[in-house]
Amino acid sequence: MATRPTAASVEKRRAILDAAIRVFAERGFNHCRVSDIADEAGVAYGLVYHYFKSKDAVLDEVFLERWGLMLEVIEEAKADDALTAREKLAKVATFIVESYGHRPDVMQVVIVEVTRQANTFGRRHWAKIQEGHAGIAQIVEDAQARGELRSDIPASFAGIVFYGGIEQILTAWIFDLMPAGPEDRRLAVETLVETICGGLDARP
Repeated sequence: MATRPTAASVEKRRAILDAAIRVFAERGFNHCRVSDIADEAGVAYGLVYHYFKSKDAVLDEVFLERWGLMLEVIEEAKADDALTAREKLAKVATFIVESYGHRPDVMQVVIVEVTRQANTFGRRHWAKIQEGHAGIAQIVEDAQARGELRSDIPASFAGIVFYGGIEQILTAWIFDLMPAGPEDRRLAVETLVETICGGLDARP
């Protein structure tokens, strides 16, 4: 039977993970070492390896933690029959952009550093990544079945475009190419959802 981690152990692991986020965001994943994470966390070098088998494992944890929270929001939106497709997509998009508002360092690591490791990282976590895309696609497909959204656009394609749009918005904020204040984030969600749901065709 596995030993239940103590509160002190959980707290130490969290401190190491948060230190890694700061180091990855400041120096980049490829330009830092496990010893840099240990120094930032104020712990012995070997303690990092006690909780994480490698630097890659730390990056995996950062991504999977954030991605897991997003998957929960997607599932909640899908299950809420009181919401329209626009409201469901807005709920998901709002969670993501407000994650940037609260923890830009975390989102920088998820968007920039994970993308740079795409060849190896994608192979390890493709199934989990696909869960997110499939969840968005299901929201679209359900709305198409209700006649709420046009049915001539594949739901899977709409899902990829939706998440791709959010990713590009976050990238622009990370590199200071667009303002990212509270009103900018709200407008980004509104515009993205309207672009996906309303399409780009001019209305009479």
